[in-house]
Amino acid sequence: MDYKTEIVEINTGLNMIIGQSHFIKTVKDIYEIIMSTLPGAKFSLAFCEASGPCLIRYESTDEDLKEKAIDIAKELSAGHCFVILMKDMYPINILNQIKQVPEVCNIFCATQNPVQVIIAETEQGRGILGVIDGNKSKGVESKEDKENRREFLRKIGYTL
Repeated sequence: MDYKTEIVEINTGLNMIIGQSHFIKTVKDIYEIIMSTLPGAKFSLAFCEASGPCLIRYESTDEDLKEKAIDIAKELSAGHCFVILMKDMYPINILNQIKQVPEVCNIFCATQNPVQVIIAETEQGRGILGVIDGNKSKGVESKEDKENRREFLRKIGYTL
């Protein structure tokens, strides 16, 4: 078995969810759940099929995001993984709904950070072992940091 680290970087302003599912119907179901939760959402979904023709299946509402999501899926090429890229929305807006999709087995990350995906590869294929999401902690927040965090949450509408 070989271990690899695939580095996934996304453009500023985008968010990403990487997860694992178990069925080709995932693409349709995740697309529908996002559209019914956030009509007009700008996103793209790419899914690595793990049997049969083993294609990267996709749906998208944004042409630029479509190519990037497909590229990430190609890099990962891990059985039944999916990548969702989002513009002008946050994972928190759809994460619980995606977790409720019957085919979804696991969410590895929901982030805006660069991600390192830890992959195991055997003669059969590839699988995601986990992710490194962002950077190592640098300390504990100060009183000023805490106020900045609270102000940011108010600014984006999550707190009064």
